[in-house]
Amino acid sequence: MVCRCPRGIDARGLHVTNLEALRSALLCVADEETLCLVDGFRVPDFGLEQRAVVCGDSTSAAIAAASVLAKVTRDRYMRRAADRHSKWEFDTNVGYSTPEHRAAIAAHGISPLHRRSFDSIAYQQLALG
Repeated sequence: MVCRCPRGIDARGLHVTNLEALRSALLCVADEETLCLVDGFRVPDFGLEQRAVVCGDSTSAAIAAASVLAKVTRDRYMRRAADRHSKWEFDTNVGYSTPEHRAAIAAHGISPLHRRSFDSIAYQQLALG
């Protein structure tokens, strides 16, 4: 599994970090005879053959399956993180902007798992300095 931390995402940006993570994951499973299908954007500095597929998760079964696996993995991680960060109820909202999650952010601020660079209405009234 390839994961990235909130501080790294804040420093490099979500798009760049996502492409770095995708590159790392592909290098773990692909070989020189593999055609790597990627959703939307080409992976920079990647020595293997690749094809960027616009709207890939709606036009490619392989990309759609990878997208489902990524979401399920992320949701499982967030449910486990709820034990250490119970104030934000990640076991039920898995980090999505539900009314309850926004209320928890208003009441407690952000957790170490929240990205400071995320542009959310729930963040706008917090002094994240």
